[in-house]
Amino acid sequence: MCQLLGMNCNVPTDIVFSFTGFAHRGGRTDTHRDGWGIAFFEGAGVRHFVDHEAAIDSPIAELIKRYPIKSTNVIAHIRKATQGQVALENCHPFVRELWGRYWVFAHNGDLKDFAPALTGPFRPVGNTDSELAFCYLLQELRARFPDRAPALPALRAAVAELAQRIARHGTFNMMLSDGTALFAHCSTKLCYIVRQHPFAHAHLADEDLSVDFSTVTTPRDRVAIIVTEPLTKNEQWTDFAPGELKVFVDGAPLPADA
Repeated sequence: MCQLLGMNCNVPTDIVFSFTGFAHRGGRTDTHRDGWGIAFFEGAGVRHFVDHEAAIDSPIAELIKRYPIKSTNVIAHIRKATQGQVALENCHPFVRELWGRYWVFAHNGDLKDFAPALTGPFRPVGNTDSELAFCYLLQELRARFPDRAPALPALRAAVAELAQRIARHGTFNMMLSDGTALFAHCSTKLCYIVRQHPFAHAHLADEDLSVDFSTVTTPRDRVAIIVTEPLTKNEQWTDFAPGELKVFVDGAPLPADA
């Protein structure tokens, strides 16, 4: 199946270190060769890069590894196709507008017998179960809150309920963001780490590359990295529970009752 990578921070931060290790799983240290993509929120805008080539072979991925784009919310994906051909329109993450702001979504899993009726403006361009799930999710959120985005607690509850509904059809590990928060739902496998002061040294699991974060951060910085499989081999990652939805704001997961 595919793999997911997300970043949520309290100050704009680049994802070069994490993406470098992640991209190696797109054809070098793992078999996810059917495309990749990444989206960075910057203010009200989104920088969105996708490629149907394997991440390890993609010049665009090489650019991302060398160009320190800074963002407070990032979602990336490497694809191993289960539904839909290998094509640009089927590469995650997907981007749509709702309530006057962009939403970015990526999915890892396989949904069976999932054919919801789409009655509104959100329609898939490609032919993946993932993009269909994204369109359905936005459709249902718009039906519940037609005029504007609700407060975060209500939005969190609605996303959690809809994620559970979709997950009845199979594996639904997903990430979703509007640039203010990052929602991550786990069916089978997700984990995360929060890096904050005092920052330490980290070494990638998929590449002989390390960084001393204390030399590139300030004491007030806080960064959450969410990923399918741990990216480093010398840090303690926290697993999600199956069926769990976490919401990350300002570089940390919100308490369950927030």
